[in-house]
Amino acid sequence: MNRTTLSRALRPAAVVLCIAVFLAAFFTMRNAQPGTNPFFKSAWSLFPPVMAIMLALITKEVYSSLFVGILFGGCLFTGMKFIPTLEHVFLQDGMIGALSDSYNLGILIFLVILGTLVSLMNRAGGSAAFGNWAARRIKTKPGAQLATVVLGVLIFIDDYFNCLTVGSVMRPVTDRHGIPRSKLAYIIDSTAAPVCIIAPISSWAAAVTGFVDDNAANGLALFIQAIPYNLYAILTLTMLVALALLKFDFGPMAAADDIVPFEEASDLDTKGSIVDLLIPIAALIVCCTLGMLYTGDFFAGADFVTAFSDSDASVGLVFGSFGALAVTLLLYLVRKVLTLRECMDALPAGFQAMVPAILILTFAWTLKAMTDSLGAGAYVNLLVKGSAESFLSVLPAIIFLIAVGLSFSTGTSWGTFGVLIPIVVDLFDANMSTIMIISISACMAGAVCGDHCSPISDTTIMSSAGAQCDHLTHVSTQLPYALFVAGVSFVFYLIMGFVRSPLVTPVAMAVLVAILWGMKRFGLGSSLGSRAANQ
Repeated sequence: MNRTTLSRALRPAAVVLCIAVFLAAFFTMRNAQPGTNPFFKSAWSLFPPVMAIMLALITKEVYSSLFVGILFGGCLFTGMKFIPTLEHVFLQDGMIGALSDSYNLGILIFLVILGTLVSLMNRAGGSAAFGNWAARRIKTKPGAQLATVVLGVLIFIDDYFNCLTVGSVMRPVTDRHGIPRSKLAYIIDSTAAPVCIIAPISSWAAAVTGFVDDNAANGLALFIQAIPYNLYAILTLTMLVALALLKFDFGPMAAADDIVPFEEASDLDTKGSIVDLLIPIAALIVCCTLGMLYTGDFFAGADFVTAFSDSDASVGLVFGSFGALAVTLLLYLVRKVLTLRECMDALPAGFQAMVPAILILTFAWTLKAMTDSLGAGAYVNLLVKGSAESFLSVLPAIIFLIAVGLSFSTGTSWGTFGVLIPIVVDLFDANMSTIMIISISACMAGAVCGDHCSPISDTTIMSSAGAQCDHLTHVSTQLPYALFVAGVSFVFYLIMGFVRSPLVTPVAMAVLVAILWGMKRFGLGSSLGSRAANQ
């Protein structure tokens, strides 16, 4: 039975699941004391995103699944009342509120401009020229994968920027070597948040620093000290390199067949050259960096590190992408590779290319708003503090699991940081003991892991968009890899809670590579690994 047939067979089960959950909520509300909401600050607050994710994985239909989760969240908030539910879902507390939020709006504008830049580079022939250039230098599938990893690591400033830039640059190269789009999406996703969370100069470092009370600890110092203990991020990068060098894949990724022939993936144009891709990408990197520094008052006298810590990534990326768009238009018009009309035609084309990502992001943000309105953060706060009192040495592993669950359910790493990091800091003395630093790293690692696995995560969505891969195909092929790394991370966080040494990290890396080698040695991989080995 193929996946499409299985998906159709499971749809009745999805309907039954929805009805059962709605009925359980209805009777819970009916039996509650008058004037109280039994769903607020309880395990029910995590049900809407979990329900949406389960439906998406069962039905392979992301839009309707997200909407059902949003609707269910609204029902829980209003106590199962129909009209108030619709108001909560669609008005200021829900979808309209998500779209009118200045940060979210900035990300949407950034997406549209990136889509326009990609369309311009394709029309000018820059992407095709780069593919031809890279083909003469990158001869193998492992080489193409490693080149993509290296580019992803180099673009460490922001994960959104990483997802779309790496995808647009490396897609012609991976297409030429017959690498499935789902594998490209996995590499993009794995070099976005996992790289940003161990880069001291990034929007993520700024976010983590902002969640630490200055009176309790120095946020940036805490972030830097936690880097060697961030098992999930380091092991994810280790796995990327190991899979490429071992020429090995397993699970759904090994059977992935979403391979797009290079000739069909790019618009060839004899007037274009590699300059028509490199200059726009360089302009994007420089302008986005300057944009983020500007929002952090670097040009008003703040030092470099402080400027990044105080930067507004959304506004900075909008400024940067507009600057890069202006440079690109000027370049193409001066070089006469495109006419003004052809340049303007790229605007709606770029917007159209990003519509699926924009729609999913809008639904994901609205679903997060539903979860926040139900007090999910307060519920997790109580859960963590209750666990911490009894299990100090295993606390990093517990925090890791809670962060994975919260981030997976809500689709946001930063939201998970906002909930858990202040709690973890409050649990310890202000002297930044080793167990506190390990626990902070476990929180960050778990947040990235859950975000990496979640279908409603913005970085997961934009990785799909950057690779031009079907979103649920990306999620289903990536999930076993992410869970594998999460399992190894959990085991070594248990060990780290007792050993409390950064030397545990290289041991974990060696164990992960040894497991992958053993899986290949005993034939637990499948077709994609075999195809790669034959290149």
